[in-house]
Amino acid sequence: MRKFRKSAPRKLDTEEELYAAAIRALMRRAFSVSEMRRKLEDKTENKVLVGPVLAKLREKKLLDDARYAKEFARTRSSQRTQGRYRIVCELRGRGVADANIEAACDEAFAENSEADLLKKRLARKLRLIRGPLDERKRASLYGSLLRSGFSSDLIRKAMREAAAESAALDAKLEDLSSADDE
Repeated sequence: MRKFRKSAPRKLDTEEELYAAAIRALMRRAFSVSEMRRKLEDKTENKVLVGPVLAKLREKKLLDDARYAKEFARTRSSQRTQGRYRIVCELRGRGVADANIEAACDEAFAENSEADLLKKRLARKLRLIRGPLDERKRASLYGSLLRSGFSSDLIRKAMREAAAESAALDAKLEDLSSADDE
């Protein structure tokens, strides 16, 4: 069996080629300035070319950390129902400034409160759990919600409310079944 070796990608040596590579990357998805810098530095041996390309992208408003952070926080909170902590950590990892992160998170969670997102995610998780909700499943659910970026206080409060609603529903169903038996 023959093994194919993938050769190292060709290094770009002009500013125009690097700019074209940046545009192609931006056509696929949005990047923070820091991510784009790393990507372009990997594509060239001459690191001096990266600065002018980034300046040109910023000038044409193709790279903007504030806009990137707002869009990232909005989609992560609304579509993936992730909490503030996870979004902040991911944006920091992508090299976005803390001022932009805070503004983006404030705006994203003004639309949907974090408590509402947590309740929505908890309800979805509870629908998928089979069998009784024992201590082990409760701990697993708690860990999952923590990894999603919600605060422990919010999680405990939402889980208590969900348990109370479940107990009330069980009592109501028991009352209805006992009324049917009579």
